Amino acid sequence: MLEAGTKAPAFALPDQDGNVHTLEEYRGKKIILYFYPRDNTPGCTKQACGFGELYPQFLEKGAVVLGISKDSVASHKKFEEKYQLPFTLLSDTELTAIKAYDVWQEKKNYGKVSMGVVRTTYLIDEQGMIVRAFGKVKAAENPAQMLEEL
Repeated sequence: MLEAGTKAPAFALPDQDGNVHTLEEYRGKKIILYFYPRDNTPGCTKQACGFGELYPQFLEKGAVVLGISKDSVASHKKFEEKYQLPFTLLSDTELTAIKAYDVWQEKKNYGKVSMGVVRTTYLIDEQGMIVRAFGKVKAAENPAQMLEEL
């Protein structure tokens, strides 16, 4: 996980509609950048819906929410439509941003070790610096926690 005070790594990733987004285009805004394991899983759905419910309040505070996972653009589109998510989901099938932000790590599940995305959320300031970094976040609590951070 990257530390607070670090410059946020640049990225260029497609969203759920296939449009490419870069970190640079959000310069001047606060960014809630959250990495999650998979679309349509219980924890990831709770987290995404939580960000969706609180999205108007994030906008009021001048922040945007960006979710990143290794799921495809098509998977993100289905996830967005199913839960009417009002924010951008970015597809990182090549793991470029996932690795740059150091969230691709060894995970243990029922004694089995595998590599995967560790649920992590970064608060990035208007100049592109990481202000806060939260690793192994609790999916259901994370959206309210991030709103409080703003």
